Amino acid sequence: MTPMTRLSMTRLGTSLLALLLAGPALAQPKTDPDWPCVQRKVSALSPGQFWTGPELGAAATEWGSDNGAAALAQKIASRRTELSEVDGLIDGYLETLGSDKAARETGLTRVYAGVFEVINGERAKVMSGIGRYAQGQRRMAERIREEADQISQTKDAPSAADARELPKEQSELETKFAWDRRIFQERSQSLTYVCEVPQLLEQRLGEIARKIQAKL
Repeated sequence: MTPMTRLSMTRLGTSLLALLLAGPALAQPKTDPDWPCVQRKVSALSPGQFWTGPELGAAATEWGSDNGAAALAQKIASRRTELSEVDGLIDGYLETLGSDKAARETGLTRVYAGVFEVINGERAKVMSGIGRYAQGQRRMAERIREEADQISQTKDAPSAADARELPKEQSELETKFAWDRRIFQERSQSLTYVCEVPQLLEQRLGEIARKIQAKL
C-alpha cells in the first residue's frame, strides 16, 4: 500500500466522522449533538399550536374514558387512516351525539385532545429513535476511522505482486472497512427520510385539528 493510499484511507475515515459530527444541518447552530436532522429540533408539541377551539381543560384527561371520542381519536390519528376519510368519520361520530351543541363541542374537544396525545406520543418515540440512530452512526463513524488508521499503518507493499499477498488479517480488516463504510453511507441516506417523519406527523395533526374545528 502506497503512502498516498494510506493517507487517502485515513482522510476518508476522518471525513465520515466529521460528516456525522457536523450533521446535515450545517446552516443552523447545533444545540443537541445527537440531533442529526436539517429540521430544527422541537422536543415536544403544545396543544395550542394547532387548536383554536374551546379550552381543552378536563378534555385533556377525560378523552380516554369517553369510548366514542377515544375510538375516533385513535382511528383518525393513525397514519393508516387517509386524511380524506377524516371528515366522514367525524360526521359519523357527531351523529351519535345528536343535535345538542354542548355535547358536540365537548365531544369534539375530547377527540382533538386524544388525537394530540396519540400523535405527540408517536412523534416523541420517533424523535428518541432518531437520537439513538445518530448515536449509532457516530459510533460506526469512529470505528471506520479507527479501521482506516489501522490500514494506513501497514507497511508499503513494494510491488503489485506483494500487494496481492497481504496477510489474511489485513485483508479481513480492509473487507470490514469497506463493509462498514457502505453500511454507514446507506444508513446516512435513510436518515434523511427518517428526519421527515416528525414534520409529517405535525402536519397531520394540524390538518386533523383544522377538520375538527370546522365541525364545531
